[in-house]
Amino acid sequence: MLQNFKAISLSYKKAPLDIRELIALDENSCRQFIQTLKSFIQASDILVLSTCNRTEVYYNSDVDYSTEIVKLLGITKGIDNISQYFDYFTILNEHNDAVQHLFEVSMGLESQVVGDMQITNQVKQSYQWAADNETAGPFLHRLMHTIFFTNKRVVQETAFRDGAASTSYAAIELIEELTADVVAEPKILVVGVGEIGADVCRHLKDKGYQHVTITNRTMAKAQTLADECGMAVLPFEDIVQGLKEADVIISSVARETPFFTKEMIQRLNVLTFKFFIDLSVPRSVEAEVEAVPGVLVYNIDTIQNKASAALQQRINSVPQVRAIIEESKEQFNDWSKEMMVSPTINKLKNALETIRQEEMARYMKKLGPKEAKLVDSITKSMMQKVIKLPVLQLKAACKRGEAETLIDLLNDLFDLEKQPADSH
Repeated sequence: MLQNFKAISLSYKKAPLDIRELIALDENSCRQFIQTLKSFIQASDILVLSTCNRTEVYYNSDVDYSTEIVKLLGITKGIDNISQYFDYFTILNEHNDAVQHLFEVSMGLESQVVGDMQITNQVKQSYQWAADNETAGPFLHRLMHTIFFTNKRVVQETAFRDGAASTSYAAIELIEELTADVVAEPKILVVGVGEIGADVCRHLKDKGYQHVTITNRTMAKAQTLADECGMAVLPFEDIVQGLKEADVIISSVARETPFFTKEMIQRLNVLTFKFFIDLSVPRSVEAEVEAVPGVLVYNIDTIQNKASAALQQRINSVPQVRAIIEESKEQFNDWSKEMMVSPTINKLKNALETIRQEEMARYMKKLGPKEAKLVDSITKSMMQKVIKLPVLQLKAACKRGEAETLIDLLNDLFDLEKQPADSH
């Protein structure tokens, strides 16, 4: 039968930040959730993707498990009443819709900052978790490799990934706007050096910012990045002193509850101004921090698409990207349809091979070794010619979407239900 790929998605398009951060999954939670889904739903090809903009589950099944998936997500996250958030999710139960959505997400067409380069690595990571947890079957393996090949074509053939219009780059543009009329050379403290934090530091270096300090719980990671970017490192235990000195604090700390609280920031005795740019999901800067005089907080939802030349170039490339996706999808769908008939082709081969072997057995005793070898070769060649036309007809019927009728006919003619689907 044809695949029944489905998706359930919670993204920035329908869900505000406070809902997304409540439901977001870190790496351990993603791995745990894949195992939970594997145990509780009858599905194959399970992929779990969670970023600051979206939490999504893709799966292959004849059954719509969206309600069960949301409930299991609630159990994983310890949310008792998660069903109240069900309306924030988008349900994609049509195979083609789910495949299209995964293509568009993976290319960055669905990102808040169009063409965000981070999403490709995040999708690869999710695929790795699926492979590690043995929830990636032939269908998902083929789909993901088609997506990665498509991404390569997008990079090589379009301007969609040119420039630096990512979330982290948008944060740098925000710093420029905020500090332009306030301080010529702002002191910037980057807290957390995950993928987004590291990207921020590289963009700051490229933009020529001189007074950037990095701090992180793991000192070695901060030092490696600081060496790469030519920046200072602050021991994490000295963060309060760093906060006092900084004009801008960029936080991408991964934790369940806010790290920067109103009480902590009040104790800094802010005299003029201090900008917090929170790139974490869940948020690492408490919303109440903005009540502290002189302090302004910007979270990931406030970092909107910048009308930069790079971004405009990407937007202009979208039709090209969609055309490449369509080509890739067409090739992938052809493969999917052929996968549908491959068990029938194998059964037909096995049925004909059984007939050949039975007839050969009747005459082998009357033949010498040389004659037996010749007859074996002739009959094999005959079988290959006999099966060639049905196989071509099956593949052609696949492309027309008419394969099931021919499969039923071949099953009846050769009693294929009794045959194994694997080749001898």
